[in-house]
Amino acid sequence: MAAPLDYISFPGTAREALGFYADVFGGELSLNSYEDHGRTDGPSDAVAHGVLDGVVSLAGSDTPEGEPSVRCEGLVLSLLGTAEPSVLLGWFDKLCVGGTAIDPLVQRPWDGADGQVTDRHGLRWLIGYESKA
Repeated sequence: MAAPLDYISFPGTAREALGFYADVFGGELSLNSYEDHGRTDGPSDAVAHGVLDGVVSLAGSDTPEGEPSVRCEGLVLSLLGTAEPSVLLGWFDKLCVGGTAIDPLVQRPWDGADGQVTDRHGLRWLIGYESKA
């Protein structure tokens, strides 16, 4: 069974947002426009479907006007232990650019490290790792 894929509806910023996540996490980004899909319910260059495929995978599109887009109350995307600590620290720092560090990524009393950031596109991330013995 495949893992769930987070699919985000962006308010006309899918190209910028998915490009940002590709810069942060690496991976292969593919974008298809409304025109590519024969859609006429928005600008022809709007993203009808985009996928970032890599260590961190995300998908998304531009939401047609009047439809709901990103609102993340109570949702946190967790990257706990998904990579080496140096990689996780780099991701955290990159996600902070233009975003807000909610809780810095620091060592915790339970011998692990974690932190939270809301990135410039409104997604909240929990990033951390367990210290190695």
